[in-house]
Amino acid sequence: MSAIYLSTAYLAPIHYYSKLYHYPVVYIEQWENYTKQTYRNRCTIAGANGPLSLSVPIIKPETAKGLTKDIRISDHGNWRHLHWNALVSAYRMSPFFEYYADDFAPFYHEKQFDFLIDFNNALQELICRLLDLEPEIRYTETYQTEVETDFREAIRPKHAPEDPAFHLRPYYQVFQKKNGFLPDLSIVDLLFNMGPEGLLILKESKNISG
Repeated sequence: MSAIYLSTAYLAPIHYYSKLYHYPVVYIEQWENYTKQTYRNRCTIAGANGPLSLSVPIIKPETAKGLTKDIRISDHGNWRHLHWNALVSAYRMSPFFEYYADDFAPFYHEKQFDFLIDFNNALQELICRLLDLEPEIRYTETYQTEVETDFREAIRPKHAPEDPAFHLRPYYQVFQKKNGFLPDLSIVDLLFNMGPEGLLILKESKNISG
């Protein structure tokens, strides 16, 4: 199987992490023009009343076409505190939140990142370690218009994945009785609800016929 190209993503959805599982080499795009309203700076978790979107505020680039690698995080709105409180509220009753909380808390209370891509990458490294997921991650050195397996724009909020190879196996969610099963949320939903078994969900979320 060839390498796959993905955008950077904040607490990326399960679809994204299924690619980290199934592809031997993953390229994270750094040199694209930054795109707003994507998973690059937002994620979706399962709140008590349904899906809840969390967005990392960014500093507007000086030029109209700022590169993703140059996008800086803004401290506007005390967002770190708000995101952490949202995660605690959504997942404190999940089976594994208490087990993993100390790993995530420093990203919202102690660690400071200037650049969005560094913040995303550090969280991704943590999540891969907790899931015992070992993709070979590389970072692009130039922007290529055409690549073999291009998912840089394919995994987006409010768009059902047009990917016949991806079929998410349902798993336990805290508010499932109230809201029904919510598919393809942030990877933290899978991690906090399923713990190490999340790796099995990623493995089994490949449509063999796709």
